[in-house]
Amino acid sequence: QSQLVESGGGLVQFGGSVRLSCVTSGFTLDNHDIAWFRQVPGKDRQGVAYAGSAGIDIYYADFVQGRFTVSRENAKNTVYLQMNALKPEDTGIYYCAGRRVGTPGGNWYNQRIYRMWGQGTQVTVSS
Repeated sequence: QSQLVESGGGLVQFGGSVRLSCVTSGFTLDNHDIAWFRQVPGKDRQGVAYAGSAGIDIYYADFVQGRFTVSRENAKNTVYLQMNALKPEDTGIYYCAGRRVGTPGGNWYNQRIYRMWGQGTQVTVSS
């Protein structure tokens, strides 16, 4: 059974940092693209960052503004999201999502193209 499990969330102060991990199992990470999404209060789920299967194609949402870095260690079946300079508006539940390479679909931030999702990890940024 394919699984994605996020961890690393918690309470962090304004301007602080946190690193989220997405540990995968039940499938070969090497041939899957992984994206991070977030659900912030009052907004639809939104794409945060994307890492293609080889870690070469990397994309970020405009609101990231250079503060976040997505990376992956396929040998460890893990994808990371390093978040720095956090703001209260970054508060939300962060999810990782996966899709097999070659799956037809749209833009990376379209949540409908991902079939596998983790349960999410809460990040709360205090002001």
